[in-house]
Amino acid sequence: MQEVEETTFLKDLTQEQYDLLFPLFEPFTAPSGTVLFKQGDEAAYLYIILQGRVAIEYKPYDGPKITLTHLHAGDIFGWSSVVGSPAYTSDALSTTTIETLRIRGSDLKGLYIDHPNVCRSILEKLAEAVSPRWINAKYQIQNMLQNNFYQHE
Repeated sequence: MQEVEETTFLKDLTQEQYDLLFPLFEPFTAPSGTVLFKQGDEAAYLYIILQGRVAIEYKPYDGPKITLTHLHAGDIFGWSSVVGSPAYTSDALSTTTIETLRIRGSDLKGLYIDHPNVCRSILEKLAEAVSPRWINAKYQIQNMLQNNFYQHE
């Protein structure tokens, strides 16, 4: 577990945050070539990669499928599950054998409802972890997360 804390957004959590959040994660492994989810599938899980690589692919309505990025240990994907989207907006494919931890977006939302003060900074850390992929994304993602989670207050 120390490896998980050191390589992901979990590293900066307080002990209270970690104790509330970590039990909601479950391990998930898959061999190379596994489609983890497809664009349009129900957005259920947020994943943290512990080992291996994942390709994120997108199919625009008017063109061929493109690879947006390759993710590796410490990266997070599947964030549609926590920003209020009912479906994933891209495909996720393991390009090597992967080991991940995953959490249901609904469980994270439930945690927020029960512990809003503790969870606000978890959402900020999550936004920081995902945002390097896009310019000004930290603030855009923070707004999406806040709008999705804060509506439950």
